[in-house]
Amino acid sequence: MMLLIEYINVMTRGSWQSKLSKSKFGQYFLGVLLGAIPGCLGSFTVVSLYSHGVVSFGALVATMIATSGDEAYVMLSLFPFQAIMLTVLIAVIGLIVGYFTDLIFKKFNFSIKLKLHGFEVHEDEFSPCFSPKLIAEQLRSMSFPRALLIGILSVLLFLLFSGYTEPYEWDWVKFTLLSVTIFAMFVVITVPDHFLEEHLWKHVLKKHLLRIFLWTFGALLVIHYIQMFLDVDVWIQTNVWTVLIVAVLIGVIPESGPHLVFVTLFATGSLPFAILLASSIVQDGHGTIPLLAVSKKNFVVLKLINMLAGLVLGGMGLLLTS
Repeated sequence: MMLLIEYINVMTRGSWQSKLSKSKFGQYFLGVLLGAIPGCLGSFTVVSLYSHGVVSFGALVATMIATSGDEAYVMLSLFPFQAIMLTVLIAVIGLIVGYFTDLIFKKFNFSIKLKLHGFEVHEDEFSPCFSPKLIAEQLRSMSFPRALLIGILSVLLFLLFSGYTEPYEWDWVKFTLLSVTIFAMFVVITVPDHFLEEHLWKHVLKKHLLRIFLWTFGALLVIHYIQMFLDVDVWIQTNVWTVLIVAVLIGVIPESGPHLVFVTLFATGSLPFAILLASSIVQDGHGTIPLLAVSKKNFVVLKLINMLAGLVLGGMGLLLTS
């Protein structure tokens, strides 16, 4: 998913983000669409647009409610159907809350004029090679990142075809893994060294992959040992309101990772969907870090609005399912 987003963004030279409607609803709609993109690229883009006065504060709120950050990748792998439904739901919530935010605070000016940049797209940096002759030349003089990535993807393809790794049956999960791996191999073979080194190697692998792995592994490990000494299901069921408040408070942290505890608990069936919903509404990965760096006031106001929405909707969900 990370590779696909980087590939499309650079191949289109970011033109998809420049087609912003001048209408307020267009801003909200674009905000939730960008926010729904897994990872931080979409939210960073909207922070940049907001800092230049292109979109409203309500559009920024809508984006951050619809954003799940790097946790979206984990949710799509653990429970894909529920993850898609959750994304659609928080996108709708983002539209509504964003609209009412601008409506209520229309007499206040929350815009800032600062030069923030979500991600870089250099001119003429990306011209994928589709000629067999040029591909052969590129492979003969391949760089270390390209060689390593081809090796890793080749091993994964071997494991998928050999049947030495789960899933053993050719179900939709295995076909999906195979399709994504083949696409990744196609990208690694055809793109120039600049894309591999700057966008894939430095951004996706060095910046995101290890952190996502460590946080996911850590959350699974902690929950595993907690379950050895505590009946997590019973404890959560008897303390759902406490867990809801904790999930909302942790959601204030502008970082991908801490929220994976709630994702993992939901995947194991221990956590109600309403609490995962509240956590997803409040947390935005590290999408608000650029905003926090330049305007703490805007960051606090945004988080307070999202916390209120998370508590209200999460609480309603618990009441309706109790």
